[in-house]
Amino acid sequence: MPAQPKGPGVGRWYILALISLMYLITYLDRVNISTVAPVISKEFNFDKATMGIIFSAFVWSYALFQVPGGWMGDRFGPRRVLAVIVSYWSVMTALTSLATGAVSFFLVRFLFGVGEAGAFPVATRAMQLWYPRRERGLAQGVTHSASRLGAAITPPIVLTIMLGLGWRWVFYICGAVGIIWAVAWYLTYRNMPEEHPLVGSAELGHIRGVDENGNGKQVQIELKTVVPWATLLKSPNMWAVMCAYFTYVYCLWIFLTWLPTYLIEYRQFTLLKGGLLASLPLWAGVVGDTVGGLATDWLLVKTGNTKLARRLVAIVGMLGCVVFIVPAALTDDAYVAVYCLTAALFFLECTIGPSWSVPMDVGGKYSGTVSGMMNMAGNFGGALSPMVFGFLVQVGSWVAPFIVAAVLLVVGAAVWAFWLDPEKSVLEKEELLAAKPAGA
Repeated sequence: MPAQPKGPGVGRWYILALISLMYLITYLDRVNISTVAPVISKEFNFDKATMGIIFSAFVWSYALFQVPGGWMGDRFGPRRVLAVIVSYWSVMTALTSLATGAVSFFLVRFLFGVGEAGAFPVATRAMQLWYPRRERGLAQGVTHSASRLGAAITPPIVLTIMLGLGWRWVFYICGAVGIIWAVAWYLTYRNMPEEHPLVGSAELGHIRGVDENGNGKQVQIELKTVVPWATLLKSPNMWAVMCAYFTYVYCLWIFLTWLPTYLIEYRQFTLLKGGLLASLPLWAGVVGDTVGGLATDWLLVKTGNTKLARRLVAIVGMLGCVVFIVPAALTDDAYVAVYCLTAALFFLECTIGPSWSVPMDVGGKYSGTVSGMMNMAGNFGGALSPMVFGFLVQVGSWVAPFIVAAVLLVVGAAVWAFWLDPEKSVLEKEELLAAKPAGA
């Protein structure tokens, strides 16, 4: 009889790799249109305002459908829900190539955003089911690193396809990649580690908080849930989570939308050099996501203090971004600005690990819904960010948008420090009622 492995196994790391690939695909599919945009604009005679409206279609639907997506993950389980929504948005990606005008482009990108909205909240529910508290920061950091990696590698991939086969094949191929992932996910993922053939008793004990000798408190996991909406909406801690993430995403979308234009038009780089330099912060973000996740988990293991582990990394990340984004805006040296913006996004992305660990910490079996509410609030910030940036530039200042972002990040750090409590459930009232004896 073969000996049982002494340490935790590799089943959960296979699942992490699978989820990370999905995160990469989300950014591949949402960023590809930015690279193709000049060709589309020329073919259909779209002006900048029209392309801006087409871009915004995704952001608004993505924000609006976060909560329904997270609720579906909590109610029906990540296996079925992710397989369905990734297949759906992959079909929408492919249909982008069939658009014939501004209205059809807007509609297909809006419908695409509806599908992608559920990706991160449902994946967060999957991670809550599969990872112990001390590994959740790493899991969130690695997966979000994969998403930023997707954004960084998309332009050369898209250009290669477009130059060889035409812009429509970009969307056909990206859609096919998503369908293949959805099939692999449905066939090889299980909602509970207990059901997965790669998970042995040692790894299951590690996930559930019990060692090989049976020591430790067994973590109870429930899959199907009925969400207590009233309790969530009345929770001050839920609103704190949403407000903190709003400030993060607002700043992030400056890098995702306006950075190339800023470097080319304001910093006077050439089109080619500006495009290449704009990718540097994204590569720094890839590193920052993982570093922040590792840091918050390391602090949690060392101190056993969830509040310290989540708060400290998030606050350092936000204030670190402020320290670099302000000089980037004020300096006269274009290259110094690029280096400062690269450091700024590194620190900003360090907040991802604690930010996405908190819904699992405070949301429990409702972590999909809680993360959906958090990401909804964040992406309202993401939708406002490029519009505010454009307005401030229109009235004459390329510096003001970065100062506004810095002020918001200081507010976000204050929310983490004085309001958001990673150890306080957003369902405290419901849990107190559930703890009362019958008839009380």
